[in-house]
Amino acid sequence: MGWLRALKDTARAAMTVERRRLEPLVALRAAAGLAVVIGAGLAFLGPGAAASSAFGAFMAAVATFQQSWRPRPVLALASGLTLAVSTFLGYLVGSADLGLFLPMLALWAFGAGLLWAAGPTAGMIASGNVAVMLVTVTLPTTVAQAAGHAAMIAAGGVVQALLIVLFPVRRWGAQRDALADALAAEADYARRLRHDPVSAFDPAPLMRARDAAAVTPRQARRRPAELHGARGLAERIRPVLASLADPAVGAPAEGPGRDRVRALLDAAGTVLDAAAHAIRHGDPVRLPGPALEVLKAPDLPEVFRGAPLRAVRRLAALLDDVLETAEPGSGRTADPGEARLRPTAAALVPLVLRAVRAELRPGSPVLRHAVRVTGAACAGYLLGQVLPFGHGYWAPMASVMVMRPDFTQTWSRAVARFGGTLVGVGAATGIVQLARPGMYLSGLLAVVSAGLMYALMRTGYAVSQVFVSAYVVFLLGMGGVRWDQTVPDRIALTLVGGLLAMLAYAVYPAWETPRLRTRLADWLAADGRYAAAVLGQYADPAGARRADVREALLAARDARIAWLEALERAEGEPVRHRGLSRAAADGAGEAVAAFGRGAMLLEAHLPDRDREPVPGAAELAEALRGATGAGAKAVRERRVPDWEPVRALLDGGNRVPPSGVVRRAAERLLGSLDEVSQALRP
Repeated sequence: MGWLRALKDTARAAMTVERRRLEPLVALRAAAGLAVVIGAGLAFLGPGAAASSAFGAFMAAVATFQQSWRPRPVLALASGLTLAVSTFLGYLVGSADLGLFLPMLALWAFGAGLLWAAGPTAGMIASGNVAVMLVTVTLPTTVAQAAGHAAMIAAGGVVQALLIVLFPVRRWGAQRDALADALAAEADYARRLRHDPVSAFDPAPLMRARDAAAVTPRQARRRPAELHGARGLAERIRPVLASLADPAVGAPAEGPGRDRVRALLDAAGTVLDAAAHAIRHGDPVRLPGPALEVLKAPDLPEVFRGAPLRAVRRLAALLDDVLETAEPGSGRTADPGEARLRPTAAALVPLVLRAVRAELRPGSPVLRHAVRVTGAACAGYLLGQVLPFGHGYWAPMASVMVMRPDFTQTWSRAVARFGGTLVGVGAATGIVQLARPGMYLSGLLAVVSAGLMYALMRTGYAVSQVFVSAYVVFLLGMGGVRWDQTVPDRIALTLVGGLLAMLAYAVYPAWETPRLRTRLADWLAADGRYAAAVLGQYADPAGARRADVREALLAARDARIAWLEALERAEGEPVRHRGLSRAAADGAGEAVAAFGRGAMLLEAHLPDRDREPVPGAAELAEALRGATGAGAKAVRERRVPDWEPVRALLDGGNRVPPSGVVRRAAERLLGSLDEVSQALRP
């Protein structure tokens, strides 16, 4: 993709408005917290203190809307308190010597960029700290006033946290939605398998449900019972559904068995949808009567034999457990070892430091992002001091807030911020000109603008910037600043800041396209380890650790997500990768996904611990592990992988059984590996 098309695509993405489910009560609560803080500040301390506390309450509420499984009060407190510390230290340094503020800004911006290693929520809070620090250090005139402003900012975060505790909206709602989405995705998968026995399944909902299931020790004591065990059951249902539908290891492609499988899959979808609805809303399970009867029909042994019959019985037992777990007040708890504890805020500090330290290496995208943020923030600050505008902090603030570690988000956010600022400032200016609001009416208009921003935040960055810009105009007007003193400056300096952010990425990029082969190789190797772990269960049913399969599966899913995210980023980048065309990437990705699916079918029929070892399973596991490792190295080095060790083992005939689930699955795995080579062949 050339630069012109990249610019066009990012501009189109920037102005796109998405249809998302709104959360008006949550937005109303955040706006109420902001109103309490602004009102108290105006009534008792004046417009300057009200503006400071408003920054704290505003950013604390923004933090609670991020995609994080941390308790919302913790996010609000973290945002408010860290922002208070940043602004106070910034004023101390800036008031002592203006020349010292630039090094501090560079240090803060660099640290904010590195904190993206800990996740997008930490990166957003840190970026907000840098942006707001640029504004608030210009408000006080003495150290005592700076301390007062910092205290008011912290108070704004505390108020938002208290409101979340006192007025909870849909408690455990995010966790309920994540688990319900996972069950609903499996219901949809079951229905698709009726018509396409080898239909693909996106494990992203299961991964989100797993993330949501990690709780702090305090949360673990309060979590509703219906959120305890259903996720683990959902994980076990997926391979059973796939194995039942697949003609290679399940029911035959045609005949009475296939008709019965379609009915079973439809019934499974009905049960899973009912459980998802019950968990999402906290209601009793309402299940149509015929669904479970289909799963427990007495003539099943006459229709199915061997592995398909075991899959049907396992599916019925798992769905029974899902219904029991999903019932509110059932008292069902998680299986042993299933509960996942999230580190507390104090325990998180060394983990974050370790993640940041891991990114301090040449070529790290996070390190490059930190360097870009630092350069753009410092350049914007210096330009703001030189250009003939007031409020020069708007240029570096715009740069810091739009910059992200990848190209598409940075450029699209820069366009969206300028467009949203233009519309928001224009609308707010018109209102100011017509209404001539005083101090309290300006405060009310600022709260309304912020509330609309909270409500529409997830529909698009451009939409949120419309209301953020209006909020800033009304907030400054609350202190008596005229619109003509701020509007032209804000528009011009926002454009400067956006251009600096875009220029920083163009000059010092971190392209994802050249890393596509590495991402593909990592996924191939991870899937190979997963297949080998599954075969290890067949080689030693009594002694193998089932946890090894689970760990390998999670690693393979992480590698798959990394590949898909890299592919999505690379699609919007204005660079080409000579060693991997888009067609080759798509073909190889589909083949690796098919390989992982073959391993999943094997997992669906894991032998009981009292079964005899399957001959040749250990040798096949070792051959797959070695071949996929060597194949991954070949992919990185732009060579076509060779799977001769696996082929020789299967063709030998005396090591792997000539028939059975393992043989059929092994042949399918080899076929998928051959498709990988075919896709990568010049």
